[in-house]
Parts: sequence; structure tokens; C-alpha cells
Amino acid sequence: MPTSPQAPTPADASGAAQPVWPAINAPHAEPQDHWIEQLGRRRNDDFAWLKYVPETGTRTMDNLPEPLGSLLQAERDYAAQMLAPLAPSAQRFYDAMAAHVCSTALAPPAALQGWAYSSQPGAGGQRVFVRRHSDGRVQTLVDEAVQSQGHVYYRATDHQASPDERYYAWAEDLIGNDRHRICVLDTHTGTTQVLVTEDAFGYGGLTFSPSSQDLFWIWRDAHSRPSRLYRSALQGGQPVLVHEETDPALFMRVARTAANGFVVLSLFGPDTSEVRLIAAGQEHAAPRLLRPRERGIRYEVNEWNGSLVALTNAGGATDRQILRLDPEHLQPQQTLAAHRLGVPIIKMQPFASTLVRLERVDGLHQLVLLQRDGAETTIRFDEPAYTLELLPGQHWDASHVRLKHQTPAQPPRWLDIRLADGQMTEMGRETWSGLDTTNYRIERLQARADDGQWVPLTVLSRKDIDSSQPQPLLLTGYGAYGIAHEASFSLPALAWVDAGYRYAIAHVRGGSEKGHDWYQGGCRAHKRNSMTDFIACALHLQQLGYTTSQQTVAHGISAGGLLVSGAMNMQPQQWAGVIAQVPFVDMLNTMSDADHPLVPLLRPDWGDPLADPVAYDYIAALSPYENVREAAYPPLLCTAGLKDDRVPYWEPAKLLANVRRRSTSAAPALLLLNPDSGHQESDQQESVLGQAARLWAFAQHCATAGKPPAV
Repeated sequence: MPTSPQAPTPADASGAAQPVWPAINAPHAEPQDHWIEQLGRRRNDDFAWLKYVPETGTRTMDNLPEPLGSLLQAERDYAAQMLAPLAPSAQRFYDAMAAHVCSTALAPPAALQGWAYSSQPGAGGQRVFVRRHSDGRVQTLVDEAVQSQGHVYYRATDHQASPDERYYAWAEDLIGNDRHRICVLDTHTGTTQVLVTEDAFGYGGLTFSPSSQDLFWIWRDAHSRPSRLYRSALQGGQPVLVHEETDPALFMRVARTAANGFVVLSLFGPDTSEVRLIAAGQEHAAPRLLRPRERGIRYEVNEWNGSLVALTNAGGATDRQILRLDPEHLQPQQTLAAHRLGVPIIKMQPFASTLVRLERVDGLHQLVLLQRDGAETTIRFDEPAYTLELLPGQHWDASHVRLKHQTPAQPPRWLDIRLADGQMTEMGRETWSGLDTTNYRIERLQARADDGQWVPLTVLSRKDIDSSQPQPLLLTGYGAYGIAHEASFSLPALAWVDAGYRYAIAHVRGGSEKGHDWYQGGCRAHKRNSMTDFIACALHLQQLGYTTSQQTVAHGISAGGLLVSGAMNMQPQQWAGVIAQVPFVDMLNTMSDADHPLVPLLRPDWGDPLADPVAYDYIAALSPYENVREAAYPPLLCTAGLKDDRVPYWEPAKLLANVRRRSTSAAPALLLLNPDSGHQESDQQESVLGQAARLWAFAQHCATAGKPPAV
């Protein structure tokens, strides 16, 4: 369809210039009555027909029924035509990101003796996993560029070596639907077998047995829920069912303890846990129950100093405590790290000499080393915003703990912290060509929420920016499931900032930046706080003169898409544009779908509109899809993966249809639908950076009235 010539830039009611978009008619989804009776309430979900779940197999553009197939293809064509004039800007963003080439290993070796495992950049930005021996030998384990050949989509996870270091396993998704196969390399013979051909769960879903003779792995059922633990012998034979979980509200994870004494099967939801143990030397025995599941009690288990230790919220420890367990009866015997309100313990990692824990103070990470005699050493950093990560797979008898440290302006660097006294040594860092980290400014600010709470903000900009003038701002956030939005290094964020703009993270309620209460403050009947916090952050940055509402673009992914779409409904005039990637925006209908793979698990976070009238009413009053109103909406861009089972394509498609129906502005509402992906893009550089470049070009067009500055 031809586009109209670019007209003079129009102005809104305030006189601010608005971006010009091609004069192309958007696809039209015809409303069709679909009345739903639920808990005495009645609603018309008149875009329900956009939902399609095949009886078997995976959705493709070829198997979509009509008229849905034609509509979604029209959406793809419309988005491509509307964004076509932005192709030069997208190319500049892509080139800016791709120009930075990483010239060091992604994870420097940690072992002083024997094999050390790491990864390094390979072809197309994919990873090559290698191991290096202390005697100088180097062995390639997995080259993802090779593994992905012939596949449109490829994403791998859970790479790990067996305890005896003969085998190396990983899970890979070749479709985009989060259903993995598991590959195992025998380093003695150089042969790779596909041990599990399909339907495995690859995020914490596999581990070797302590004897290195078997692999424990988790299977996903027809609803994509991890529900069975199997054991497969590496030398062949049929898999053996170890445990089956029938409660759809529980997730599963399997791992070994640090000292290699147990395989740990963890069953958990937002407000409950259950752990079952398989001891080394008894790997074919039934798992032993540690503590029965109990609503409100979360715990995870490892071993240290001759006994099991539990990281738990039991006893009212909302931000968690670490307890030593009696070895015979597995009851709490000693408090190793006491509960402190507002100082959440994020993770514990035991070593032979020292119990290491990662915790958060005032929203920022710190590391604590606990010795057997009770002495503690605390490791802090003085940057305004940063993130720390305890790397997996560290040797039990190591003398140092390996950390990954990064900031929004500083690529990851690897630090060895001596366990005996906390002495820190930098062992390596990512070095990106053309990147001068001294050019950037990181600020940690606080925005005042409507109810008086202080919401943390991380702001990234260049030091040479004209601070006397407001600048385009990309404001992102998440605010769900107690997941903190970490202040990590990001090439896309730097590309945005290098264009002369500001990038900010709103650490809103619903995340865990300020502890469990901060998480609960954005859940269920308090979910609105997440959105009003996000708006408060935007207003604060505007009041500081950093930006204006005509220059502020909101950005969120998944539950972050719910955040920004809800904020858009509340104050559509506040945003120059909104970007919602794979957004969870059809809350009421999704949470009313008992067959959805995540709904039973996530009811404690959102509420249950199938059984609770209060939850129904609250969700109905907040869900972005149901609450689009007659107002001048800003330009809206949503992404979706056709094969996504977590947040299916129809959620953003329904939101866009409703926005087009009710918006009083001429701003476009676009759906970038990837027919080959699921909830995440493929790992290839072209997919990851290419999508970011398109989104940033859209944001730039929105925030600069369609006239970006010359580069």
C-alpha cells in the first residue's frame, strides 16, 4: 500500500510538535460478541476470536484459521510499512551496537587446577563454550553457531559439566516454544548424543547425578508445565520416572548441592515450597521429603559444614534467613544469618570453608562471607548503581568466590574474592571496541510515589549531554513476581544514550529491590502501585528538567508490558510513545484460563478471578485490554512471538484492536509479530540487536517529533 508524502509536522493542543507517520489504514479486527458469565459478572470479550490454540503442534502462519491468518499477516505488513521510513534510523542504531565487538572471553576460567569452563564470542554473536586445563590444553565443547545451523530459531541454556568432568550437557530450544531437547557431549569420545529429544524444561531443569552416571531432567506436560522428574542413564536405556507433581500451582527445579552430596528437587510457587533429596550413593532411591509444603513458607536447601542449610522465610523472616538443619531430623538447629527487614537475602553459595551470601541493602547488592567460627566479612561497592552475580558451577574447595560485577556503563568484569579475608582481585573483564566508559554518568535518584513511598530510579546518560535542556528519555520497568530490574550493562541502552538521550530504570513496587514488602506492595490488590510508581518516576524526571512528557517513551517487557500499558491507560497524555514487548495485557481473560501453563502458579501474584469476586473486580478495573478508554493515545508498538505460550500473541493483538477502536488521536498502534519466535527472540545477534534497533528507531521518532538530530 503506498504511503503519503511527509506533511509538515503537526502540533498537539499544547503546541508541541508531533511525529508524522505514513498515511496508511491500519488492519481492522471486527468485534464479535463473546459474552462471559463469571462470578455473577458479565463481560463482552469481543476480540476473543483473535485467540487460536491448535489441537496439536505449534502455531505457524500456515495453520492459522481464517480470517485470523489474513488479519495477522496484514498486521505484519502494516507494521513493516509504517516503520519503513525509520529504516535509516534503525540501521544507525544497529550499526552503533554491532560496532562494539567484545574482545575478551565472556567468563574467564576460575579453576586453579584441572578444567575451567568458560564461553567466548563466536560467529554471529553466538557463544562458543570451551574448557581450559591448568596444563594448557583447550577443548571446544559447544559452538552455538554450528548447533543452530539449519534452524530459524535457536536458544540454549543450562550448560554444565558432570562432576567427573567427562560429560557436558546443555538444553536447546529449536522452535521458540520453550520446549527443549537435551544434548550430552562425551569428552572422551568427542561424540554428542541427544539424550532427551523433546519436551524437556531447560531453565534449572537438568543436573548430573553425583556419580556422573545419570542425568536428572524435568519434563513439560501438554500445558508446558514442568511436572515430572526423570533419570536417564548416560550409557543408554529408557528414562525412569523419579517424581510426578500433580499440583499445577507448583514449578520444578533440579540441582546438586555444592558439596555434591545430594540431588535436590525443588517444588515451589510464589508462596510455598517443598524440597525432596536424593543422596549421593543412593541415586536410584526415591527422593526423601525434607519438609512438606505449607502455604506461606518458602525454603531452598544446600549443604555446608557437615549439614544441610536452608534459606527460608519461616518464622516470619519475610526477607529470609539462613538456618542450619539437624542432620537426622532435618529441623532448624542454628541461625547462621538472621532476618533483617528490608535486607533480602537473594542467594547463598556454600564453599568448604565459607558460606557466601548475596543480599541487597537500599536496593544495591552486597556480598557477605561467613566463616565456620561465625566471623563475617562484607563486600560493598561504591557505584551509584550496579549489579553482582554469583557465578554457578564454582568448585566446592575453592579459596576464592568468583563474582561478575557490572554497571549500566561498565561491561561485566570478573572478581575473585578471597574467602578467608575478602581481598578482591580483578581477574578479567569484557572489553568492547570503541567503548569509553568514562563518557557516561550513572545516577541513583528517588521519586516520590502518590502514597509517600520513595521509588528508586537508575539513570544513564552521557557526561557531555546538554544538561540545561530536556532530552528524549526511554523509561523502562518491570515490577512483578519479586524480580528486581537490575542495573546491568546493555548495548541497546548505550546505543540509545550515545544518540544524545537519557535511559532510566524505574524500580517500581512488585519487584524486590527493597525487599519482600516492596514485592508485596505491587501484588494482587496493590498492583496499581506498580503503575502509579512508574508514572511518578516519569513525572520526577520531568520536574528535574531531564525530559518532558512529549519526549518520554515508556518501555516494558512481558509483565513490564502490563506496567507500561496500564500507565498508558491511566495517563495517555504522559507519553510520547509506548513500547510493550510480548506484553501481559489481557489479565482478566488470561487469569481466568485454568489451562494456561502459568495461571495456577501465579495466582498468588495476581489473584484468582475464577474463585474470588474481589480479585475479579480488581483485575477487571486494571487489566490494560479492558480499560482502554476514549482518549488521545500515544503511538503504541507491541511485539509478539507467534509460538509464545507464556504471553500469547493475542494479548497484544487484542489490546491494539481496542486502542484503535477507542483512541481519539491519529497515532498508530503497531504489532511486530515474529512468526518464528516464542517469548524470547533467538540468541543470534541479528535477532537480538535487530529488534532493539527497530524499537529504538520507533522511540526516537516518537520523542523527537520525527526529526532525530544529525549523527
